[in-house]
Amino acid sequence: MARRAQGGELTMWVCHCRAVTDTHVREAIDAGAADETDIGRLCGAGTGCGSCHSELRRLCEESRRFATTASRESRSLVNA
Repeated sequence: MARRAQGGELTMWVCHCRAVTDTHVREAIDAGAADETDIGRLCGAGTGCGSCHSELRRLCEESRRFATTASRESRSLVNA
């Protein structure tokens, strides 16, 4: 079930064992987590039953794609 975070955006539970939302996971990724093991160290997600590992990997990949796209766009603006 989705809920609203403090900023008003929707969040969802990613790890039910440790009660971790996608907002917490994204914060861990922003802090340098590169995979589900790093995320587990930073916020606890994925350290219970492990059923959330595929979603943790998906969020990491999503973050990498966003960073790559943003980097390309900033370079194209510089060279415009």
